[in-house]
Amino acid sequence: MDHIIETEDIKKKYDEFLAVKGVNLRVPEGSIYGVLGPNGAGKTTLISMLCTILRPTGGRGTVNGYDIVRDARKVRESIGIVFQSRALDDILTGREHLEMHAALYGVPRDVRDRRIEEVLELIALGDKADEYVKTYSGGMKRRLEIGRGLIHHPRVLFLDEPTLGLDPQTRESIWRYIEKLNREEDVTVLLTTHYMEEADKLCDEVAIMSHGEIIKADSPGNLKRELGADTITVRVDRARGFHEILEKQDYVKEAYLMDDEVKVLVERGENLVPEIVNLAARNNYYVRAVELEHPTLEDVFIKYTGRGISEA
Repeated sequence: MDHIIETEDIKKKYDEFLAVKGVNLRVPEGSIYGVLGPNGAGKTTLISMLCTILRPTGGRGTVNGYDIVRDARKVRESIGIVFQSRALDDILTGREHLEMHAALYGVPRDVRDRRIEEVLELIALGDKADEYVKTYSGGMKRRLEIGRGLIHHPRVLFLDEPTLGLDPQTRESIWRYIEKLNREEDVTVLLTTHYMEEADKLCDEVAIMSHGEIIKADSPGNLKRELGADTITVRVDRARGFHEILEKQDYVKEAYLMDDEVKVLVERGENLVPEIVNLAARNNYYVRAVELEHPTLEDVFIKYTGRGISEA
């Protein structure tokens, strides 16, 4: 499969701080690709280099076959960007925003009106196109920003935390629009997110990023299957001591200590919950709660970073 974005040992350093540490990324053409990690992981710095906003300190990268340093103008012509922070003018209408962006990107005047109507239909804002943006909801504003990034038929669309600050229902509607534009516009989408559910439901492939490094990359399904186990979370007093006991049990594949919780990876977890509760009782530990879960991306993140994404 062809890769529309590739990096080789790309780095970004600020004085003595290395924000991105030699990242190697391969994004298949036509995919929705997610970079998953907490705030401060280096996600925004990474895509800022790919968008030519920041110049790499070391390594190299290509977008749509163009070098992000030598061919920066060609890269910019190939991409659309939706930034994490809002960048809309409340006193313009939705249509005026799209007209302005179409002109800035050099969309020929004879195709501009038709393209604006196509984008308005794609983001379901046709009936609101001539209303001022200050009257839009948060979800409508985000859809307009995505539409603005699509106006010039980019090959790649970069979305930096596209649903940050939106309520769960609006977030899911944005996911549907992203899937729709990926399918109907034949555009590769690279998004950053710290929402596990967003990465799991939306992305064909996910790269887990922590402390400026890509730790693991694969499809969400493969990442979860790699764990090959259910997770039992035991909330208990004196968690550290119980963690040491659980580590010694033959049926425990791996055990992690998190505050007053112990997470263990096991096969056929539903059969082992009573055994773990009895083990705690025999050793005089008080169990406050027990939860059984099938593998999630949160578990994958913990496996490769040793902590939850909220802690990171």
